[in-house]
Amino acid sequence: MTTPHINTIWYICTMENKLSKSERTRNFIIEVTADIFNKKGYAGTALSDLTLATGLSKGSIYGNFENKEEVALAVFDYNLEKINRIVQQHIQKADSFQDKLMVYAKVYDQFNIAGFPQGGCPILNTATEADDTHNLLKDKAAKAVIRWKKGLEHLILSGVEAGEFKKGTDHTRMALSIIALIEGGIMIAKVTNSQASLDKIMLTIRHLIEQIKA
Repeated sequence: MTTPHINTIWYICTMENKLSKSERTRNFIIEVTADIFNKKGYAGTALSDLTLATGLSKGSIYGNFENKEEVALAVFDYNLEKINRIVQQHIQKADSFQDKLMVYAKVYDQFNIAGFPQGGCPILNTATEADDTHNLLKDKAAKAVIRWKKGLEHLILSGVEAGEFKKGTDHTRMALSIIALIEGGIMIAKVTNSQASLDKIMLTIRHLIEQIKA
């Protein structure tokens, strides 16, 4: 039987008392394995990776999750929420809608910063791996893209109403273009190990936003 890590015991025992032991353990498993799934992918993450990282036995993990797939789905939500939290914190501090739109480029341009899931964007990673192979994970990624697009569209339309952006701006095309540039930029940066390439692509986003200024 695997002996739990000291930090495993400490974490589970000191989390919010309002959570049940099962909920605390589930949260612990999700948080500790989040970066592993995001870096290695669903197929590349083995049960041994989970037991080694958490210090928990196979029985403990599957006593809280039905299978590895359920862990992966929960981890995706957790990683996505981490990014959304960072983005929203920056958006709230931005004064103009132009600056609010640029938040996405600035945050994703620094996807190696502390707080961002290790391994890059979980939407890109999950969509690439799960396409035509894992419907539940693919559906998670698809819904995340749709929510992202709607959020960008809202900012663009709000900018038009505020007089910052030109009337008649194609908000859907602009939103999709920003997402495509960000995700494509991260992919290029990762495979070429070139931050400079990502910087240039994010600069293109700034140029696109400047073009719709009123």
